[in-house]
Amino acid sequence: MMFRGRYEFLSNFYYAPFVEDGIEYPTVEHFFQAQKTFDEGDRKLIASASTPGLAKRMGRRVSLRKDWDSARIDVMEAGLRAKFSDPFLKNKLVQTYPLEIVEDNSWKDYFWGRCNGRGSNHLGRLLMKIRGEVMEDTSL
Repeated sequence: MMFRGRYEFLSNFYYAPFVEDGIEYPTVEHFFQAQKTFDEGDRKLIASASTPGLAKRMGRRVSLRKDWDSARIDVMEAGLRAKFSDPFLKNKLVQTYPLEIVEDNSWKDYFWGRCNGRGSNHLGRLLMKIRGEVMEDTSL
């Protein structure tokens, strides 16, 4: 599924602000890119980016933390959990059941999504994990 139209809310570019470690992030994308570094100044700068696309570009220029490859899935999950703590978005996520959530893309992101049917779809898998937990325990 493309994260557009009725599924746009699944996109990491979707405006759903939350605060983590005293910093307000407008989107999961802002949060994810900021977590690529341990430099608090850079994190704040990325969090203040005017668009998620700009935050993504800024995230490519920071001093990458040494554990990034092993930390990135946990970081994404933390951002998604913060986003879907919002009751409205949590309900919309549950309403996607029983669909398989796949971040189909054309930009060849084989790690977070799938392109031309190939890829690990880690983003979709995390979304389905959170959806399943919410459905099992409405107190999340």
